[in-house]
Amino acid sequence: MNLEHSDFDVGETMKKGKRIFSVLTIAILTTIQLVAVPVWAATSSDLKKQKEELQNQQSQTQDAYDSASDAAQEIADEQTELGEQIDDTNDQLVGLIADISLIEDEIADKEAEIEVTQAAYDEAKAQEEKLYQEMCARIKYMYEKGETTYVEILMSATSFSDFTTKAEYVEQLYEYDRQQLEAYVEVQLEKATYKVQLEDEKGELETTKEELAQEQELLQKTLNEYKLAYADYETQLANARAQAATYKEQLKAQTAQIASLDSEIKAKEAEEEAARKAAEEAAKKAAQESANASSGSDSTSSSSSSTPSSSSTKTYSPAGEATGDNIAAYACQFVGNPYVFGGTSLTDGCDCSGFVYSVYKAFGITVPRTSYALNSAGTGVAYEDARPGDVIVYAGHCAIYLGNGRIVHASSEKTGIKYGYATYRTITSVRRFV
Repeated sequence: MNLEHSDFDVGETMKKGKRIFSVLTIAILTTIQLVAVPVWAATSSDLKKQKEELQNQQSQTQDAYDSASDAAQEIADEQTELGEQIDDTNDQLVGLIADISLIEDEIADKEAEIEVTQAAYDEAKAQEEKLYQEMCARIKYMYEKGETTYVEILMSATSFSDFTTKAEYVEQLYEYDRQQLEAYVEVQLEKATYKVQLEDEKGELETTKEELAQEQELLQKTLNEYKLAYADYETQLANARAQAATYKEQLKAQTAQIASLDSEIKAKEAEEEAARKAAEEAAKKAAQESANASSGSDSTSSSSSSTPSSSSTKTYSPAGEATGDNIAAYACQFVGNPYVFGGTSLTDGCDCSGFVYSVYKAFGITVPRTSYALNSAGTGVAYEDARPGDVIVYAGHCAIYLGNGRIVHASSEKTGIKYGYATYRTITSVRRFV
């Protein structure tokens, strides 16, 4: 940051800067609304109405915050060049501290999930070993006792019917052995499932820690500039932390409530869809039975399925016109491709912001290369107004919105580019570039 000498009262500038911090702090604290947790509704339509009400309240909170920010901006316009630079630096501090705090919370949550998964994996592994040792002991006992009666019984069968009878008898004799084997196979599958889940969670944790390191490095750089720009560093930093904490809690609460409603709506819509399909199947069956009765002959239906041919080399459709739907569709082509930290290749590997950057670049649109810079680029929109192709920004992470609460993003080295739900982490902003 370059600071030039100016002839003005620094003390007055500092007082005006403190007035802005006070106005913003009071505005944020007075605009947080305690939204009631939605109650259970009978239909998905009822749930959507509840979600709409919640989003309206969220919009009102945002409007009040914007009004307070506008009032603070009027005061900020009176400041000199140095005062404006101080405000810019403070805005960066508020955003960075909020991002770092959110990422630290997400790391703590992920570490807790890993502990639970690790415990389940360890338990399955111990059970597998126990069953294995029991089967080994059983086989050793049979060998030492010379128990080969079941072989002799089967070999003495005189016909297929006799063989079946003797086989059923042998099965009864060794029911315990079969149950032990089934239990062993089941616990092996369970252990394998937990192992995959554990690897995925650890991969996501490592990526989130890398994102945290990036944000912390940027924060330290900004703090160093801040110290040079403003003598009253400690006081203003405390104000920035207070604003960031308030903003973070508001975002987390609103995102969690909307995510909860989204889950209820999906579940209710699934129930309604299942009921609709059951009714359709019943109607089709009744119509078929009626048609069979009237024609007096059996009717058969045949269905054919074709499996599209696939080539050994995957091809990708061109970007096309720069619309939100086209951007979303183009991005989905690369699901399954690798995650590479710092990369920008949609085929050979990219990280979260590299993915967004390269997808938009294919449409001739240049967007910032980091998730932090994306947080203030383009045009900000509310989450409830998000459209396919918009960029969903989280603390240290970003994704491309697909609509209906779904996203596509470069997730981690373990999972690569994949689909996900938009509210799986706390959303800091939604940005539109087309």
